[in-house]
Amino acid sequence: MAAKRGWHKRQALICWDRSCIISWRGAGTGLWGRMLSYQHIYHAGNPADVQKHALMAALLSYMCAKDKPLCYIETHSGRGLYDLGSAAALKTGEAQAGIAQIEAQNLLANTPYTQALAKIRAQFGDTAYPGSPLLATQFLRPDDRIDLAELHPQEYAALAEAMQGTKAHMHQRDGFEMAQAVCPPTPRRGVLLIDPSFEIKTDYSRIPGEIAKLHRKWNVGVIALWYPLLLGGAHHPMLDALVAANYPGALRHEVAFAPVRPGHRMIGSGMFVINAPWGLSDSAAEISRAFEMMQKR
Repeated sequence: MAAKRGWHKRQALICWDRSCIISWRGAGTGLWGRMLSYQHIYHAGNPADVQKHALMAALLSYMCAKDKPLCYIETHSGRGLYDLGSAAALKTGEAQAGIAQIEAQNLLANTPYTQALAKIRAQFGDTAYPGSPLLATQFLRPDDRIDLAELHPQEYAALAEAMQGTKAHMHQRDGFEMAQAVCPPTPRRGVLLIDPSFEIKTDYSRIPGEIAKLHRKWNVGVIALWYPLLLGGAHHPMLDALVAANYPGALRHEVAFAPVRPGHRMIGSGMFVINAPWGLSDSAAEISRAFEMMQKR
């Protein structure tokens, strides 16, 4: 990566090859921990990231076009900034099947996603790739509010470093608990991104209830959920419950792609958005066309 101001200080935090995420789960009583091997640096910039980030960039671009303050809330924030030239990212090569293909084929050109990515790389270097929090900062205004949750201490430290100077409110706690605590937010207009790794399988059954409670508290909020499409269809009951709830302005967008490496179970990526802003369906269609072009290559 070409040296850019501010990168080297962050690099020590961002480029760990191994650590574990401790995900604490509580049902209103005691806490219990489960050790996970998941680290997003191995997956940053993959096709699922492209779909999620392209749709979120379009969503934020639409919402920030209005001269009214808003809030941005994220439950599973990760590190905020990734180096696709790091040993961890190169070990899996997942970005080669995602953002690298988008750039090689000049897909999604001049969209909010690729424009924001260019600005971030101009600041942090050619192999930088943003997580959703840093991507959001390319659209949010000084008066907008940011609330970010990340539970794991090392990931949280990297996130705090990446978000320096953004006025983000940082929460080192369970993301679902943070979202329930801050909602309804001020300002009331805003976006909530729920983006777990789904390494904890009970997240599939937990999420419909969490979203239902959030929507009751904050019926004007744009609530966006990312989910993986896995062999075996683990997401189907969760999506059936969300669709059955008949939320206003609901948009379901899914893309299919080949496994990024042998034995990988993810065969697609989805987003379910409540109170989707006008025009987002057009952006979703453009993203779908880009994925169709990627698969033809």
